[in-house]
This record gives sequence, structure tokens and C-alpha cells, in this order.
Amino acid sequence: MEKVSILHLITAAKNASPFDVNMAFDAGFDKIIPYTQLELKEVGPLVQDAIFSRSPSGIKRESMFIGGRDIDVAMDMLEAARKAMVPPFAISVFADPSGAFTTAAAMLAKVERQLVKRFGRDLGQALNSQKIAILGATGPVAGCAAVIAAKNGAAVQLVAHRSLSDVQAKAASYNSRYGVSIGCVDGTTEERKQQILQEVDVVLCAAAAGVQVVSLGQMAGSLTLKVVADVNAVPPTGAEGVEVTADGTVIQDTVAYGIGALSIGRVKYETQHALLKRMLTSDGPVYLDFMAAFAVAREIADKP
Repeated sequence: MEKVSILHLITAAKNASPFDVNMAFDAGFDKIIPYTQLELKEVGPLVQDAIFSRSPSGIKRESMFIGGRDIDVAMDMLEAARKAMVPPFAISVFADPSGAFTTAAAMLAKVERQLVKRFGRDLGQALNSQKIAILGATGPVAGCAAVIAAKNGAAVQLVAHRSLSDVQAKAASYNSRYGVSIGCVDGTTEERKQQILQEVDVVLCAAAAGVQVVSLGQMAGSLTLKVVADVNAVPPTGAEGVEVTADGTVIQDTVAYGIGALSIGRVKYETQHALLKRMLTSDGPVYLDFMAAFAVAREIADKP
């Protein structure tokens, strides 16, 4: 008889995410077991406690999901889990803290499609050389999007709308850790933010829910702006004039195209579902991070 499928859901946070639990059940896992407030040093022993309880064939029905809120902590946990495997005793691991990996991947995949469709960019190279400004710069979605975009050749700027020093520290950390070159720019005044939007190709809004960080006035008149994507579904939207359902809709008084939270959310949902399913169906262990999420999101975004 086939063994039940088990997902060990680990997180440094106080609680496991109900969203992730629901997603795992919908992907086909029979049992989801949460482990909360976990420290990095506990990941390896926990993994080895899991892998030696079944035969090498039985643990194909066993996987691990890493949640939490910090993308660097999640990546550290992913690496600690991978190193703890003892082949042939090894299970798949998927990191997606706060859904940031799949959300950022979905947002950039949707942007990439608009650059191909509207501006004749080459598929697979659409982000290369594009100037991208990211608002909500200290959050996990913004950080993950910055790294993905930079790894795909974009010139990325994290926009500070409160403290430039905090954003500079984030950028320095990402650059050191992920081998990229992410810049920072001061957007602490409306005038500075407007100047930024007059010089970039793409704007990504990943600020807190209900916080508008880009106005129509700041976008108006830009001769370079091509696409504005916003992951905020709570009114007001993060980018004025970009409705939550927008999917390549021209933004009022601009020549740019808007992508709203629900359009991004569809790709995010399908991407997370696909990666959870991959762990269930893979013949061997897979280790899934934000770049794996972006590869899948690209495929999903290509579909009508």
C-alpha cells in the first residue's frame, strides 16, 4: 500500500501560514505538519529525524516546505536542509517565505510578458538592460524581485521612501549574498519619486497593503516608462490607476501598461501549486527557491 504523503512545514515565525497549509492540501499532500519558531541550528537534526523513518522509496512521499518572513533566513534553512540529506535518504525542499518567492516570480513573469508583447523584447531576455525601480524596498517581495531581476540582467534600483540608509543596507546584503549589483535611490520626496519614474522602464510596487506609493502625476509625461506592476490588492492600490484586475491595461494619462494584484496573484497561485506538486511527483529530491519559482512562473505567464 502506498504510504501517505507528508509535508513538514517549518518556519521561524510564531505560526504556520494558513495560506500555505491550504495550498499544500490542494496540491495533494495527505498530511501537513507545522514546526514553528524554528532556529536555523534545528533544521538539520529535524531533517534527519524525518528521512530515516522511511525506506528510500517511502520518503519519495515526504517533503519539506520552508515558510517564515525573511528571505535570507529561508534560503539559509533551505541550504541547511539540503546539507542534512544522506543519499539515498533525501527529500524535496521548497522555500517560499511569506509567499515572497512565488509572488516576486509571478510579478516579474507578468512584466516580462508585457515587454515581449508590447515592446518587442526577446522572450527570455526581456528584462535584460531594463531599468527597474522597486518600491516597498525593504519588504521580502521587493527584495526577492530585485534579486531575480538583477540576475536576469536588469539595472535594478530599490527606492527608499522613508530611510535611505535602511534600503542601502538591504541592497548591500543582497549584493554580497547573491552576487548581484542592486542600486538604491532616494525617493523620500514626491519630487524625487517623480524624477525616478521619468527615467525608468519598469516600476514594481511591493509596498504594504493599502499604501499608495506611486501616483498618476508622478507617472505622467514619462517617455521611458513601459510597465507598472502592483501586488497590493487592498484599497488604495499601490500604484494609482492600476486596477487589481489590470492585465496589460494602459494607465490613464501615460503610455505605460499596468498589471494588477489579481493578475499577478493568479500566476503566483499556479506557480506555488506547481512547485508543491513537483515535490510530490518527482522521482528524486528537488530543492526549490526563487529562481525555480521564476522558471515556472514564466511558463504559466505564457499561457492565455
